[in-house]
Order: sequence, then structure tokens, then C-alpha cells
Amino acid sequence: MKIAEEYSKKKIDIEKNTEYAVKGITKICKKIGPRKPGSLEEFRAQQWMQRDIKNYCDKTEIESFALHRQGFMGFIPFTVACGVASVFINWFVSPIAALVLCVLAFIPLLFEFLMYKQFDDFLFPKQTSHNMIATRKAKGEIKQRIILIGHSDSQFEWTLNYHLGGLQAKLFVEIPAVVGLVIQTIFALVCIIVGKGDAAMDIDSARGFFIALFVISCVFIPFEVAFLFFQSWTKSVPGASDNLSGCYAGMAAIKALDEAEIEFENTDVIMICSGSEEAGLRGAKAYVRDHEKELKKIPTVAIGIDTFRDLEDMAVYDRDLSGTVRHDWGAKNLIKNAAANCGYDLPFASIYIGGCDAAAFTQRGIKATGFAAMNPDPPRYYHTRLDTPENLRPEAISAGIEILCEAICMYDKKGLPEQK
Repeated sequence: MKIAEEYSKKKIDIEKNTEYAVKGITKICKKIGPRKPGSLEEFRAQQWMQRDIKNYCDKTEIESFALHRQGFMGFIPFTVACGVASVFINWFVSPIAALVLCVLAFIPLLFEFLMYKQFDDFLFPKQTSHNMIATRKAKGEIKQRIILIGHSDSQFEWTLNYHLGGLQAKLFVEIPAVVGLVIQTIFALVCIIVGKGDAAMDIDSARGFFIALFVISCVFIPFEVAFLFFQSWTKSVPGASDNLSGCYAGMAAIKALDEAEIEFENTDVIMICSGSEEAGLRGAKAYVRDHEKELKKIPTVAIGIDTFRDLEDMAVYDRDLSGTVRHDWGAKNLIKNAAANCGYDLPFASIYIGGCDAAAFTQRGIKATGFAAMNPDPPRYYHTRLDTPENLRPEAISAGIEILCEAICMYDKKGLPEQK
């Protein structure tokens, strides 16, 4: 028997709350539309969700934070320019100068896109973004806390994903572009180490070797130039699955518990609809930064809920933030065990490129994990205009709601599983 059923005084109506979630997602997409990070539309959606959830919580609030939304992907033209220029600087000017350009190209790619550091944000205009926070308080003394967090913003359209498909864009543009930059860096290093001087170039075999390196480096230039069209800089997408489905799955879980008259004596349940996740987890990072002391006063676990669409790919995230962060053993097994109680055998998976809001908590030493149902290829709807309410799969949202209800009740009863 599920723990949630032991707790409930009335039936936990997953079907009814799935309908609530789908209806809410559809209304926001139709009435408000795309919600780029730090936009008025993002804020209006959070206000809408605040009105939706306030009847099932004790407290709701919206907190603001500063944002530089183009900092996250704004490095792309700079990186491409450095990579392409390095090929010709290496051949006609100096391999040392070319190596410097390659290193400069890699720095923002590594720190901003792969590690989500706020590395070059100060170079871009500032906006104001927000987090919507809904709290269902414990009846008695607060001894522990569980946080569900999904993001309410939507990404600028990934143009290559839309025109080529996610897997094809990755294989035929994105990976070759990065490989090209690596090869151009190696080309510069080889020229420095071997010595691409006039004496070496007078030797036919050496000249042929350097020409071959130059030609190979040039072959990858079109892929790097194509990377300039990776995303739109102005048009954001509907974001129905990514990630209104996560927001509404969490909100529907809290609503379902309230309607079933499930109350917790010592556990606070918090739902955060974060802002600007698509700009590098900025909302989650701001929340943890501003609330770190209170989060660490009592046992706290955070569940990043992101995109409930591809049920066959539903998983618990073990590694996050481009594989650089490992989530807490107890947190990830809480979700895995809750899923098992609901009849799902979920694997552990990793986010090798990108991240979810849970990573912001893990980085600050707060136990967390990610939970989602999304094809990792990624699918063609991912970050494109195809991510509409018509493309939702309610059965995936339903599974997310059911598992979250069970996980919350399990956490209240037993806390996090302990590693033996």
C-alpha cells in the first residue's frame, strides 16, 4: 500500500489534478504566451500560478532578483569569432596568438554553458526576474522541509533544434563545432611545439604536414559559423512541457494532498516556480543564496522537477550540471522508492549537457535531486515553437503528480533513505 493512501482521509484524485495541470498550462500558453527569462510574461505567469495555488497553501509570495539573461548564451558570437580567427592567425601571424584566441574561446563556453557560472553576466543588460514561492506549513513544530522546484520561464528558441531536430543538430552542427575548436587548439599547440618557422616550411614533408593541419582546421569553420544560429536572440517558445508541466505537476501534487486532507505535523512543503532557469538556473541560485541559512537550520531536501512529457524516459537525475555535480544519495532514492511504490521502475540518469534547478541546491550543500520525463536526445519540441499545449502528454504529468505525492508522504513519515 502506498504511504500517501495511508495518510489520506479522502481519495487522492490524480486524474482530476492532471486535468487541473493541463488546463493551467494551456491557459498560460494561450493567454500569456512565451516567457523569456526576466520578462513581464514570466512574471505574469508566476502571478497566475500564485493565484492558482494559494487556496491550497498557507502562504504564497513572489521574490525578485537581478538577472543578466543574455549572459548565459551571449558568449556564442565571441567564441565563434575567436575559433575562426585562430585558424588564420595561426597560419599568417603567430601560433601563440592563435592559442590565446582558442583559450579565450573556451573560457566562456566552459564556465557559462557547461558549469552555469555567472562569468560574463556583467557584460550584458540587467533585468529583474522573480521566484514564486508557495508554502504548506506543518501543523506543529517544523522539523524538516521538502521543496519542489520547477521553472516558469521558457527558453529562446533553439533554431537548429527546430529545423534539424535535436539529435541531428547535435551530431551535425554542435558536436562538430566544438570538435573543430579542439582541433584548432591542437593545431596551434603543435605549431608552437614543433616550430612552424621558415626553415621548417622549406622541408616538403613538414610543409605538407602544416598544410594538412590548416585544411583540417578550415573544414570545421562552417560548423562553427552555423553555431551562430544555435538560438534566436529575440523569440522565446511556448514552454508547455518545458517547464510548465513541472510547475503544474508540483502544484497539482500539493493541491491533491490538500484535497485528500493530508496534513503533516512536522514537515513544511514548499513549491517554487522559479524564474530564469533557462538563463543558467538564475532563479534557483538566487533563492538558495537568499535563504541558505534557514534552509540549513533544519533537514531540507529539494526536488528539481523539469519536463514531464516522455514517460518512457522518466528518470531520477544522479548527476547534473553537465555531469559536474552529483546529487544526494538519499534524495534520489526517495524519488526512486516513491516511484516504485507507484509501480514505476525509474533508472538513475545524468544531465551531461545542461542542468536543472536541483543543481543550485546541491552546489550549496543542500540535499537535492532532479526528476523529469524527457527524451535526452533531445526531442525536436525541446526549446522550440513545437513545445505547445497540444504536444503535452497528460499520462506523463499524471505519473509525475502521483510520484511526487508519494515522495512527500514518504519523506514526512521516514525522512530520507539512509545509505547502508
